[in-house]
Amino acid sequence: MDQLRSDDPTRIGPYRLIARLGEGGMGLVYLGRDEGGRTVAVKVVQADYAGHHEFRRRFAREVAAARRVGGSFTADVLDADPEAAVPWVATQYIPGPDLSTVVAKDFGPLPEHSVRFLANRLALALQAVHAAGLIHRDLKPSNVLVTVDGPRVIDFGIARAMDSLSGDSLHTRTGMLIGSPGFMSPEQVRGLELTPASDVFCLGAVLVHAATGRLLFGASETGLNAHLFRIAEDEADLTGVPESLIDLVRACLHKDPAERPTPQQVAERTQTERDGEWLPGAVLAQLGRHAAGLLDFAPVPRPEPVADAPGARPDPRAALAQPQVWVEPRPQAQPQPQVPPQPQVSVPLPPPPGYTPTTPAPGVRPPSGPHPRRWWGLAVLALAQLTVLFQAHPGWWPFAQADLHLGVGGPAPLAYGFFFGGLLLFGGQLADRVGARRTLVAGLVGFALASLLGGASTAAGMLAVARALQGVFAALVTPSALALVNTAFSDPKERRRAFGIYASVGVGGAACAVLPNTWLAEATDWRLCLFAAAPVATVALVGVLTLVHDAPRRAGARFDALGALLGFASVAALTFGHYHAEEQDAWTAPLAVIPLAGGALALVTFLWWQTRTSSPLIPPYVLRDRGRIGCYLTMILSGVGTFGLFGILNFYLLALRDYAPTAAGMNFLLLFIALVLGATQVSARLLHRVAPRVLVVAGLLTTALGLVLMIATESVDGHAPDLVGMLVIGFGLGTAFMPLYALAADAVAPEHSGAASAALTVTQYLGGTIGSVLLVTVDSPRMLWGATAAVLLAAVLAAPLISAGTRPTRTAGSGPTRPA
Repeated sequence: MDQLRSDDPTRIGPYRLIARLGEGGMGLVYLGRDEGGRTVAVKVVQADYAGHHEFRRRFAREVAAARRVGGSFTADVLDADPEAAVPWVATQYIPGPDLSTVVAKDFGPLPEHSVRFLANRLALALQAVHAAGLIHRDLKPSNVLVTVDGPRVIDFGIARAMDSLSGDSLHTRTGMLIGSPGFMSPEQVRGLELTPASDVFCLGAVLVHAATGRLLFGASETGLNAHLFRIAEDEADLTGVPESLIDLVRACLHKDPAERPTPQQVAERTQTERDGEWLPGAVLAQLGRHAAGLLDFAPVPRPEPVADAPGARPDPRAALAQPQVWVEPRPQAQPQPQVPPQPQVSVPLPPPPGYTPTTPAPGVRPPSGPHPRRWWGLAVLALAQLTVLFQAHPGWWPFAQADLHLGVGGPAPLAYGFFFGGLLLFGGQLADRVGARRTLVAGLVGFALASLLGGASTAAGMLAVARALQGVFAALVTPSALALVNTAFSDPKERRRAFGIYASVGVGGAACAVLPNTWLAEATDWRLCLFAAAPVATVALVGVLTLVHDAPRRAGARFDALGALLGFASVAALTFGHYHAEEQDAWTAPLAVIPLAGGALALVTFLWWQTRTSSPLIPPYVLRDRGRIGCYLTMILSGVGTFGLFGILNFYLLALRDYAPTAAGMNFLLLFIALVLGATQVSARLLHRVAPRVLVVAGLLTTALGLVLMIATESVDGHAPDLVGMLVIGFGLGTAFMPLYALAADAVAPEHSGAASAALTVTQYLGGTIGSVLLVTVDSPRMLWGATAAVLLAAVLAAPLISAGTRPTRTAGSGPTRPA
């Protein structure tokens, strides 16, 4: 408890302030008294939060719910004013230290009967909080106050209001961390929506601390990232927990929220018939001293401000420094008769009680709200990705081949994919090191210049160099654009919609690129296809510079040169082998077998090295997350059947069904529209309600159904049957791939978004490369059958690959969590 400072208010609402109780990233907590003499704790929200409309709305709702809690083991919410210039809330004052002070500083671990009593009362407190529709979200020892008649829980509801600024995510665009690193649940670490079971995990962590004095998973011994990974993946060390409680604590700390006991079950299992005090005598004696000190406490009178000297100019900064917007004016003092000065008597202050405001993680700043132009920024990022995709599928190549008298093979057709696929991991690392926005700007500038060089090519070598440079800079654009999407949207609903839109572009952009390139080259000149990329990339560049907000950078670690070399060698060799397998129409050709084998070996070596080096290209928690690995593998398998599919459909419509280019182009446009609808109106709306693998499997089965419809109506005259099949295929693709994009990028720290985006893009690229070669090497009449078989195989394997650990959970009040 500290004396008030000169810049503190004297009153907040009806309460006269007499002391400071605590200070943190959330705001200030004061000790106050009302006119009737009742003592309260007044929490004043930080001005940065007060200026955020969404926070005020959520704060008012959560305070209203908190006032209904009324449990015997919580600090009652007595009063609040969410509409004040700076919102505040007053709670019952609990004259006692917090559990952290008792265990970590003054007395050490509690005896078994005290821990059992603590578990019982905290479970009852959580039961009351959950019954009011709240989730505490920040249950920790400093939010548990110790009193003679039992523990009291404080700060429920406040973290929920703060969480409205971060989109229910652990890591956000501003780096906000909701919760305390030593006492967070795995679902908090993963950034998933929380249920009351999250509080039960935190309860288990509090009990471990009370019984052993240790922080769970060594929170004080390792860095933040390592600790968060341990929460998500490692089993807790329960050494020192009493034998009679160890099974209960282990159940509370289960990784799966559905397997944890409810607060009611915890309370039933910890009922005790023990008579007498629940705390050791030394602790009870200190509580008595706390209570006595509060009765004797009197604030030191604050000196009146000294009048300025005659003629002195007022300092305008002094007026700005005064908290005039939230302090009621003090009544004007009446003239008093002169009295001799009296000696001042200092009153000893009692030890500070444990009011610790919910605080952001060290080194982060309060949120400033979502970027106001984030949706325009998303449009710019989608345009940048489309620019790359249009050049990745060169329908103009046969015309350039004839114009420049190029033979079969050569470096030009291979150059783009060779450098694009090989440098994707490097591009993601660069985005994390220097910033995703800077990397994207460099990629767009280089891509525009390379496109101009390609359009001006007069020889095979010049065109090959231009295509290679396009691939290099496209490898910078793709992972950095996806990383910026991942960090720009924190609200869960907005995030799902954003990934639905971007997945539509990432998957359907290939469909959009197949025929426009061919039509433009046929109608005008193949060079125009390359020249056109320059102004489009320039428009995207201007948009990035004006509309896109950058993501946090990854600093302090050395660059993984060996990892970058292995990553390039593996993907480039696989690309080289796929290209020659397609050129020679055989997988057994030496130029196909040797690079494929070497690329596979380099890929295995790369993954092994990433687990050994101290500064990997891809953070270990990304590669060790089973759900994310399932998404990557599903992306490869589904890519075999779908990303080669657009070339097959192009061949099917033009060669087998005798479509005109314009008519075929309309079919692809409608396929893209259906894909957008499946991604944004189905998956984006259902992802938080059903298991993601359900959406993935359903989408892939729908895609297979569309292929079967096209096969069944191949002999039917007219274009209507083909149109129906294309619409069904597009709808299925959108439904399947949006969850894969969202889950692969979920629960990734902002400073690692580039690496995670690159890993996702590499798997998508490899799947598409394998698919295009595998399906092109089969006989033409069997292409659609081969694509159907590949999609069905991906659907069968998707369910076991995408683990239950990646499913989203429901919010409080929306019903029980749906099992995956």
